[in-house]
Amino acid sequence: MLEGRVSVNGTVVTELGSKANFETDHIKVDGRLLHPPKHNVYIVLNKPTATMTTVSDPEGRATVMQLIRGVKDRVYPVGRLDYHSEGLLLMTNDGDLANSIMSAATHLPKTYLVKVTGLLTSDQEEEFRTGLPIMGRRTLPAGIKLIRNAANPWYEVKLTEGRNNQIRLMFKHLGKLVEKLKRVRVGPIDMGNIKPGEFRHLSTDEVEKLKHAVEPRTVQQRAVEQRAVQQRLAEPRPDKPRTAPQRTAEPRTLKQRALSQRKAGPRTAPPTRKPKAQ
Repeated sequence: MLEGRVSVNGTVVTELGSKANFETDHIKVDGRLLHPPKHNVYIVLNKPTATMTTVSDPEGRATVMQLIRGVKDRVYPVGRLDYHSEGLLLMTNDGDLANSIMSAATHLPKTYLVKVTGLLTSDQEEEFRTGLPIMGRRTLPAGIKLIRNAANPWYEVKLTEGRNNQIRLMFKHLGKLVEKLKRVRVGPIDMGNIKPGEFRHLSTDEVEKLKHAVEPRTVQQRAVEQRAVQQRLAEPRPDKPRTAPQRTAEPRTLKQRALSQRKAGPRTAPPTRKPKAQ
């Protein structure tokens, strides 16, 4: 600073202790403009139906970006909810966290409330849980629970993957159509009491829980894989069975021979030869 390398709004500043504001002043060092530290924003939006989960829409339909007025920082939707679905949608400018949430390796659970056209049988529910062949690939194990029994019942569904229109396709595979679909939870984050079209900022505690939910899973998976490897190593190999030491194998063979001889009965003596006449 004493060398005259710092300027504020075009004026070189050499006096120690001089103050400036990143939001209102242009601060340069060696001619390069300094930018304020990035401020991460975390929002949960209650997405209404008939709204696109995109930044813009070429057909002019409403998007979620139009619902977060007043947020100064540029945020983006994390993942997607289709046009006719509603509920919890995370939005942030934290790219690392967003990528972790959307990563297939994370398996972050997401919870939905789904209204369908008819009850599933017990066998169909079990199929839903264990996996269905959708678009040429079987779905991962999922959770399903009947929460309102009616002609058009409501189910609670939990997924750890996020294929396009997955829940609708899974119910369609079982002969049912989805009438309403609402996401209510993503990992440790629930929507709370916010109304459709409204949003709230995540608390510091919620952000930490969300980061904890996506980051340590890789470590947990590695631990599981390591235990599986250790179990496989502990198992006897087919080409090297666990037998008694070689020196004890011969006495067992002799016992087996003796047992066989007793079962066969006493051995007869060979006939004696008569001496030939001289």
